[in-house]
Amino acid sequence: MRFIVLLILLGLLISLQYSIWIKPNGLKELQRLNRIIAQQQEENQGLLERNQFLNAEVQDLKNGLEAIEERARSELGMIKKNETFFQVIEK
Repeated sequence: MRFIVLLILLGLLISLQYSIWIKPNGLKELQRLNRIIAQQQEENQGLLERNQFLNAEVQDLKNGLEAIEERARSELGMIKKNETFFQVIEK
């Protein structure tokens, strides 16, 4: 009787070890999924930082005229009334 119980327990142990180490959904799949999760978390962090930067820029444009003026000057080449524009050409 003990021998039969021992064989059954040994068979269960072997089948559990097989499912953990060798089966396709075992340890290798877990490691692959952990790598995918780490990559996604890294990408999410980058996107979060970009979103925070864009949000700060939007708030700055909504609240301050200085940011709008700076953009108009640098990106559109605009100048204020009664200002003199000097263009320096280097050799």
